[in-house]
Amino acid sequence: MAYEHLRLEREAPLTERHPRRHPGIRPPADPRAHGATLAGRLGQARQRASAEDVGGFDDRRLLKILLRAGGKSVPPFDAIPGVEIVSQEDEAVVLAFATDEGLSEFEQRLATLARDGTVTRKDLLYAIEDFDHWTPGDRTGNALREHGFPAQSPFTLDIELWPQERQDKRQAMVRAFSEWLANLGVEKLDELQQPSLVMLRVRCNRDQAEQLLRHRDVRTVDLPPRLGVAVELLLTDINQFPAIDPPPRDAPAVAVLDSGLTSGHLLLGAAVGDAQGYLQPHRSANDTAPHWHGTFVAGLALYGDVQSAIQQRQFVPQLRLFSGKVFEDDGQDQAEFVEKAVEEAVRDLHEQYGCKVFNLSFGDLNKVYDGRHVRGLAYTLDRLTRELGVLFVVPTGNLQLDQLPQDARERYPNYLFEAHARLLDPATALNALTVGGISRFEATRDAQRHPNTIEDHVLARADQPFPLTRRGPSLNGAIKPDVAEHAGNLALMRASGRPRHTGLGVVSINGGFATGGSAFKEDIGTSYAAPQIAHKAARLLAAVPDASPNLLRALIGAHARWPEACEALLGPGNRPEGRERLLQLIGYGRVDDTALFRSLDHTVTLLAEERIGNAQHHFFELPLPASFWANGRRSREIAVALAYSPEVRTTRLDYRRAKLWFNLVLAANLDEVTQAFRRNREEGMGEHSNGRWLPNDARKNGTLQVSRWTFRQAPSRGDHVFVVVTRQDSAWSQEEHRAEDEPYALAVVLADRANSQLYVQVREKLQVRAQVRARVRIGGSG
Repeated sequence: MAYEHLRLEREAPLTERHPRRHPGIRPPADPRAHGATLAGRLGQARQRASAEDVGGFDDRRLLKILLRAGGKSVPPFDAIPGVEIVSQEDEAVVLAFATDEGLSEFEQRLATLARDGTVTRKDLLYAIEDFDHWTPGDRTGNALREHGFPAQSPFTLDIELWPQERQDKRQAMVRAFSEWLANLGVEKLDELQQPSLVMLRVRCNRDQAEQLLRHRDVRTVDLPPRLGVAVELLLTDINQFPAIDPPPRDAPAVAVLDSGLTSGHLLLGAAVGDAQGYLQPHRSANDTAPHWHGTFVAGLALYGDVQSAIQQRQFVPQLRLFSGKVFEDDGQDQAEFVEKAVEEAVRDLHEQYGCKVFNLSFGDLNKVYDGRHVRGLAYTLDRLTRELGVLFVVPTGNLQLDQLPQDARERYPNYLFEAHARLLDPATALNALTVGGISRFEATRDAQRHPNTIEDHVLARADQPFPLTRRGPSLNGAIKPDVAEHAGNLALMRASGRPRHTGLGVVSINGGFATGGSAFKEDIGTSYAAPQIAHKAARLLAAVPDASPNLLRALIGAHARWPEACEALLGPGNRPEGRERLLQLIGYGRVDDTALFRSLDHTVTLLAEERIGNAQHHFFELPLPASFWANGRRSREIAVALAYSPEVRTTRLDYRRAKLWFNLVLAANLDEVTQAFRRNREEGMGEHSNGRWLPNDARKNGTLQVSRWTFRQAPSRGDHVFVVVTRQDSAWSQEEHRAEDEPYALAVVLADRANSQLYVQVREKLQVRAQVRARVRIGGSG
């Protein structure tokens, strides 16, 4: 039978976590020589900045400070009057604005250090390795570095300015920069202002572009987003399907942010709540363009597995469908920022219709993740997730066919781990669900027609990574993608070796059907893996209507597993190398929805949503019945998933303000656990490692963290199982003295397939706990 998931309450004890003190920077061997050297380097950097930098909304200099090894936190250089920290670009580089007075103060302190060997706040000077300025090379974005300026002039560029937290400074900077552009003759197409992201899109020529690379306020210059979509036709007769009934009025909603929607399609129309355009000029649902990409994605978001629906000859929408047009799929440059259109669409659809789940099948081919900051569209999604309480589902992005190596068959899957195969923006977003691709079919259409001949050589076998998927991780090793879903496959033709995918793709609805095309299309790409996960996330809202986006992510993560075919290809997951390769390509795995929406007799899902203060521990005792450990050797499983959506900032290496993680521990009772975490403030009593799937160091850098434990027999010491959630904020958060409680969600899955009474027994144990707590509360109030 199927049952609703159960709620898990945390135990009353709440302990403070005392953070470890980080050692300071070790003094240089010769402080006087250190001061003299730095004084000379500061003077040289100051001269270069004066000679090479142009513009600026005020008269301060941009100073590039290179740090000595010893820590990731930014030294408080702004304690020096006239110095303002702008950004930490990596572990060794800090950018700061400095007035002439601030630079003079720096020079005076360095001169004192060189003369006396000591000075006020000498730790700041000890932390510095060198001074420099932000060069045109530093300002050159990844895509521009790889491809160079476009040959045809004028061309379009995206410019990111240094973020300014204060709105008045941000506006003054953009106003001054816009005036500078106008004087230079550069055409401004669009601008985007967010607290930690300021961008402009311009049209210019080569000489003007060279000036952009020298402007003091410019962080990066790069090529605008580039979209690429391949289309293959799948012929299917739509007349064989019965009429589509609309979903219930209270059905959960899924919103598709894409290239628009053919809302009149016979298989979509009954479920469409609204379809709006968010590009200038606005285009509404009356837009007659085919919108094939958006419609294709929408079919998967609405139905999940369109191919199965075709085979069953029945389409039954369980969700309400909304569409926001936020980009064009015509292959042309877009004047308006996708970030702006996405934010407008999300705010509108969330406010008007309560949309909670948004699919954004978008990947910027010109923004391959470089391992440094998360920004651009990814930052926008992370910010909106926290502010509005919504869930974004995005793909990893795809390799282009011309990026396949000539010997792709021999080099699959190893070429997927090369640098050019890293994630595309916005797949790096920590608070979104990022979806990678796996393959489903192995026979092309020609191979199906001629089963006795070798027509094509497929690159992947069923359930192995999609041959064009991209790989993580995201910032600081955060696991991305989070999960994987079917994205199609590729085959190399026998005669020519050219790739093709007819018969190997994902099937969905054809936006051009109304103009005489077929009802369905087939295509490949992680763009079509993402909406299948968005479909599952939205359907979860029918089972758990009050679920937060954190809880939706935790539920999906707790029910994900590595396909056996992936482990066989990439290496066993119980070895470090295999585990790393699996996490980089498929994250926590493919979502098994057998018990995702409802618990079963032998598989029980427990849910909790809480808020935790900085430097605290929360304790949850799992309600395991005695039967869970009974009857000798057999397999029992406990899966735990933690999800939260911290505030983020693009100018800090610690992108997350708050950092949460969990440990699963075994003990005789709650008191033993709480005392252990008081005594050992770093690791408590140590996480249970026997039968563990992923250790803490592999999972804790992300905002969705999952692991699973397999027990073959009852533990020898302590059969009470606890999940301990810990919070420790990043250094920049603590410096700003903000201590808001951080919301998080926990999902725990208990599986004992030999016990058909597990759900009933767990529910009874929870009921007894609730009665005991009620008596305690009554007694306490008396």
